[in-house]
Amino acid sequence: MSYDKLAKDILQFVGGDQNVSSLVHCATRLRFKLKDNKKAQKTEIQNLQGILSVVESGGQFQVVVGSHVANVYDEIVKIGNFGVNSNSTDEPKGTVMSIIFETISRSFSPLIGALAGAGMLKAVLTVLTTFGWLSQESGTYHILSAAGNAVFYFLPIMLGITLATKLGANPFVGGTIGAALLEPNLTGLLAEGKTSSFFGIPVVLMDYSSSVFPIFIAVSIYAALEKFLKKVIHKDVQMFLVPMLSLAIIVPLTVMAFGPFGVYVGNAIGAVINFLSDKSGILTGAVIGATWPFLTILGLHWGLVPIFLANIANGGDPILAMVAGGVFAQMGVALGIFLKTKDRKVKTLAGSTAVPGLLAGVTEPIIYGLILRFKRTVPYVAIAGAIGGAVNGLLGVKAINFAFTALLTAPAFSPIGIYIIGSLVALVCGALLTILFGFEDKKQQEVANKPENKSEDKPSLMKTASIVSPLTGDVKLLNQVNDQVFSSGALGKGIAIEPNTGKVFSPVDGVISTLFPTGHAIGITSDEGIEILIHIGIDTVQLDGKYYDPQIKQGDQVKQGDLLVNFDIERIKEAGYQVTTPIIITNTINYLDIIPTNAERVALDDSILTIVK
Repeated sequence: MSYDKLAKDILQFVGGDQNVSSLVHCATRLRFKLKDNKKAQKTEIQNLQGILSVVESGGQFQVVVGSHVANVYDEIVKIGNFGVNSNSTDEPKGTVMSIIFETISRSFSPLIGALAGAGMLKAVLTVLTTFGWLSQESGTYHILSAAGNAVFYFLPIMLGITLATKLGANPFVGGTIGAALLEPNLTGLLAEGKTSSFFGIPVVLMDYSSSVFPIFIAVSIYAALEKFLKKVIHKDVQMFLVPMLSLAIIVPLTVMAFGPFGVYVGNAIGAVINFLSDKSGILTGAVIGATWPFLTILGLHWGLVPIFLANIANGGDPILAMVAGGVFAQMGVALGIFLKTKDRKVKTLAGSTAVPGLLAGVTEPIIYGLILRFKRTVPYVAIAGAIGGAVNGLLGVKAINFAFTALLTAPAFSPIGIYIIGSLVALVCGALLTILFGFEDKKQQEVANKPENKSEDKPSLMKTASIVSPLTGDVKLLNQVNDQVFSSGALGKGIAIEPNTGKVFSPVDGVISTLFPTGHAIGITSDEGIEILIHIGIDTVQLDGKYYDPQIKQGDQVKQGDLLVNFDIERIKEAGYQVTTPIIITNTINYLDIIPTNAERVALDDSILTIVK
């Protein structure tokens, strides 16, 4: 796969770098903040090879890439010259909750790799010391323990940097505010008692190591203060005076008010969760296990990381253990599809997505590659996740270290045996539901169950449908089209026409299911359920609608022969673009075969494709 080309295509279809306010990535997603989401061509991005899905959630335009997201991100940053430091006052506003979740997510995204890696290292140390393979008194243990603990202990510093970056403030002042909470002069006061004073004002002392909420409050206030100070302080002295005043104001306020309040908030959330777990661990676990996959789809799951970390800092987090039910349920569905399917491509996909899920806890490829493709499995995931989450909730499993929920990270949970049992229950339930009740819808089952080699012997038993030409011109096979997305058949089987008149007519009776704002591509769903994409020209989306005049709008009912689009062939060619027009059956998977015409030229209403049902 060419990461460079994929990056260029993604950047083009999100509206170009001028439409990007900022970009970060997490384990599997590119998370764009766009100035105008309407400029992003969601369908075009989804159709790119290497893209699993596109999700709009929490004010973000999220492109789900998979495990190679970091490679694609690096190429996009090179092209667009932006990244985590990009900010813009032009960013669109959302609801209060979407802004909060988006801010939390964006602040944690750069740290996820370090948090997961350190958590895994701590889990390995737990195994080594439990089996007596490494002494807790040895220098080796202390050095590796420092490596595993550092990111958690100094989390206020790192979050101070990432949050300040997100809010458009000086990231190093934000990090310094976090560092002040861990500085020995302040932490040393704890040894003398739980209270102190600042100019006579009482101060309640807290341990801020591994804390999350205090630094979120402090840096949010600092970002607003910095903007105010820059307005009232002369620019010649801003370089030192703004940071000096910010630190002199925010650090004492944090120690006196924001910090204790943040700690109390974190403790209160933890207390509520523990209360719910104690009162009905089985119900709490079932709800969390069942809903986790859907939070992942919406990209909201990272917003709960602060709660995980706050609970772990206070002795253990039950939520992450309950989450394991939802995660392993997805792996179970992938395993069930792998065991049941006879389709080699589906089997390969299921196997390749299940392995990273089991080993590393990354399940987005399962969600977007399998579960959302085979929607019949959605209730299986919810049921299996609820059962696994309920087991872990009922038996009081907790995460003692932060780690993705996977087989290899089992030592991060306690009791480890119960965690494994609860996780395997979810996995087995997901697999059994998939095997027993199937994963394909009725039409997919009919296609899968039809014998592949007998259609020629009994042609009278086959049903066929004919798709007529929507324009006149010379015929091209799809593999001759100068665009890999079309020529590879990634979008489906079909044919292409080199038109000699600038009019496109409907090839079927049906509904306009998709009409690109640029007018260069139309999606039609026929009355028989055949999904047809007519893409006028190659890369002509870059014309931004010039030389295209759509005569219909999305949702219109059309009859065969109705005029859909007028386009100017000569002007398009003069602009440097080919007018080759692919006609694709995008739901090819639902049919036995798509047979193109043998004719070299076609006129309007000539048959160009035969659909074998």
